[in-house]
Amino acid sequence: MTETQERAAGAKTRLVTGPGMLLVWLYGVMSVGAVSRSIYQIATEFDRAPLAYSLSAVAAVVYVFITYTLVRGGEKARRAALVCCAAELAGVLIVGTWTLVEPSAFPDATVWSDFGYGYVFIPVLLPLTGIWWLRKSARTA
Repeated sequence: MTETQERAAGAKTRLVTGPGMLLVWLYGVMSVGAVSRSIYQIATEFDRAPLAYSLSAVAAVVYVFITYTLVRGGEKARRAALVCCAAELAGVLIVGTWTLVEPSAFPDATVWSDFGYGYVFIPVLLPLTGIWWLRKSARTA
């Protein structure tokens, strides 16, 4: 395989091209926000809303993992990110619905409360965009 062919093959497995770069940036920002929020809340006031703060920590782990897989690239990472985006979307829909149906269960908001209202609905839009991009990147590869 020539050097040009190797570069072309590597470019096909990259996920951070075009819209993928914006996706990585947004997941990175959400990672920092969710990680810092959950660490602070768990360290200072966990007894006030343990479920909400634990769910924020779960969201943080999901965001960090998706960011990592997008940057890593490759087919295995793309599939892992796709599964995580689907799980993230399910989490946002479940927690978002739960916070509307039973608000007393959440004395404080999570990242996914009210479908991400506190984060300008980015938590519900991000996995939809991620799923779209990851599926599109699979077809072009």
